[in-house]
Amino acid sequence: MTEEIEFILDSTKESMTGSIAHLEKEFLNIRAGKASPAMLGSVFVDYYGSATPLSQVSKISVPDARTITLQPFEKNMLHVIEKAIMIANIGFNPMNNGDVIIISVPALTEERRRELAKQAKAESEDAKVGIRNARKDANTDIKKLEKEGTSEDLCKNAEDEVQNLTNSFIKKIDELLVHKEAEIMKV
Repeated sequence: MTEEIEFILDSTKESMTGSIAHLEKEFLNIRAGKASPAMLGSVFVDYYGSATPLSQVSKISVPDARTITLQPFEKNMLHVIEKAIMIANIGFNPMNNGDVIIISVPALTEERRRELAKQAKAESEDAKVGIRNARKDANTDIKKLEKEGTSEDLCKNAEDEVQNLTNSFIKKIDELLVHKEAEIMKV
């Protein structure tokens, strides 16, 4: 195989791996009923005028499956953190006891579980679109090489390899979705 084809295959694989990594990150934001520090990953606090991730202004811990506690590094940040969690609109009602912020993670209803499963399915579909776009880009690049004089057999083999990559990454996405749906629906 030529260097150009190797490069196309490598960049395609890298792009597809990026789609999987993004999907896994999105799945972390879909809570499955158990408390997790990742649930607060989208919360940013106004820390002296700049938007700062919550994890950089407080210690986040999970003492049990239904509770998240936040211990601010600076006591005057308690109300700011509490306000940021409310503004983030992630469905939590923080309680401030003067030293720490306590968040009780409510149990999921059957309806909410179905909603979250739909959300997970939508995220996996987005990831599949990313995989297919990477395939389309790779095949376009391979066609260009063929027009520039690269052997037809080499190009055909490269297209087959791109399709094999696509199939394996789509299968991985399906496996991740099945696992996430099972996690969400487990009571």
